[in-house]
Amino acid sequence: MRILKLTEETRTNILENLLKRSPNSYGEFEGRVHEIIETVRAQRDAAVFAYTKRFDGADITAWNVRVTEEEIAEAYDMVDPKLLAVIRKALVNIRSYHEKQRQFSWFDSQENGVILGQKVTPLNTVGVYVPGGKAVYPSSVLMNVLPAKVAGVGRIVMTTPPDASGKICASTLVAAKEAGVDEIYKAGGAQAVAAMAFGTQSIPKVDKIVGPGNIYVALAKKAVFGHVSIDSIAGPSEILVLADETANPRFVAADLLSQAEHDEMASAILITTSETLAKDVAKEAERFVAQLSRKEIIEKSLENYGYILVADTMEDAVAAANEIASEHLEIVTANAFEVMTKIRNAGAIFVGEYSSEPLGDYFAGPNHVLPTNGTAKFFSPLGVDDFIKKSSIISYSREALELVYRDIVQFAECEQLTAHANSIRVRFEE
Repeated sequence: MRILKLTEETRTNILENLLKRSPNSYGEFEGRVHEIIETVRAQRDAAVFAYTKRFDGADITAWNVRVTEEEIAEAYDMVDPKLLAVIRKALVNIRSYHEKQRQFSWFDSQENGVILGQKVTPLNTVGVYVPGGKAVYPSSVLMNVLPAKVAGVGRIVMTTPPDASGKICASTLVAAKEAGVDEIYKAGGAQAVAAMAFGTQSIPKVDKIVGPGNIYVALAKKAVFGHVSIDSIAGPSEILVLADETANPRFVAADLLSQAEHDEMASAILITTSETLAKDVAKEAERFVAQLSRKEIIEKSLENYGYILVADTMEDAVAAANEIASEHLEIVTANAFEVMTKIRNAGAIFVGEYSSEPLGDYFAGPNHVLPTNGTAKFFSPLGVDDFIKKSSIISYSREALELVYRDIVQFAECEQLTAHANSIRVRFEE
C-alpha cells in the first residue's frame, strides 16, 4: 500500500479519485439499463424470462419462476447445520437491534379542541434484491429483510438470479426463509428491478426496492425511483481506519484487506499519526495478500484505491475522515471513544481493536447496508425507518379554528390564494 503525507492536496486528490467509483459516473451503462427497463415494462414476463436466459443461462418460465417450498426444503438439506445455527444467532441479534428503532403513532390534544399527531404505517409490499452468481451473501438477506419485518411490512418479495440450471444458492434460500420472506423469484439484474418496479404477470409490483447489486442493478434502481421508493444507490465497499501508535499493525492490515477483497473498486484507507505504524501496516498487508484467496482482486483494489496517510495530529486525521465520510470507519486509538465523539460522517463506526468490521457485516446486529461514496454526510444505514411512512394528523374544533382563522386568511391572501382563504372564511359567515 502506498504511504502518503496527509496534506490538503492529497486529501483533495483522494476524494476525487474515490468519487470516480460512484454509479453516477458510469453513464455508458445507462442506455443499456434503460432499454432493459422499458422492455420489461412493455413485455413483462416474456422480457424477464428472455433476459434471464441471456444473462444467466437459465430456462425460466411462469411455471418455475417462483421458488417452491420443496426447493426451500431441499436447500435446508444442503446447508451445513453449523451455518444454519450461526444464521439463527445473527438473526436474533439483528432483530433485537432493529426493534429498538421502532416508531409509534402519537397524538397530542389541547383543551381548546386541537388534536395534532403522527400516524406511523408500515409499507405494504417491499422488494428485496439479492445478488447471485459469484456473489452469495445470505447476510445481506437478513440485513434487508429483518428491518422490514420489524417495521411490520405486510408482504416481502425477494428476487435473486438463478444459476444456469435454474437453482438458487441454498444458503440464500435458507436465510430468506429464516428471516421471513414471503415470496422468492428467480430473476436478477436490471430486469428484476424493473419487474418489481412495474409488476409482471408473475412478479408483483412493490412499493420499495432495497438490496445491493452490480452497476446494472444500481442504475436500474436509480432509473425506477419515483415509480417506487429505493433504499440507496450503493457504490463499491470502503473502509477507513483511524489509528495511532497504540494500534496493532497486523489487526489493522487484516481489517483493511477485509474490504479490499470485495471488489477491484473497493477502497481501503488508513489514516494514522504514526509513521512507524504506517510502514508496519504496509508490510503486514503485503504478507497477508500473498496468502489470501482473492489475491488478484485485493491487489487491484489497493493499487487503485488503497492509501496509508500519515497525519501530523489526530485532529487532522479526524477532519480528513469526516471529509471522506467512509462506509465503514474503525477507530483504533488509545482514546477511541473520545475520538468517536468527533466523528460526524460515517456509515458505521467500529470502536476499539476487537471491533473488526466483519463483526458488523455478519453478527453484531446493526445493519450492514450503509451509505457509500461520501453519502454518509447525509444518509444513514438501512433501518426500520426505511420501511414505514408517516401521516400527519390534524383536527381542530370550531372553537379552536375561530381563534386563528383570521391569521390563516391573511396568510392565504398574502400569497394571493383566495380559494384557500375562502375555505377558512366560509366557516364563519354570518
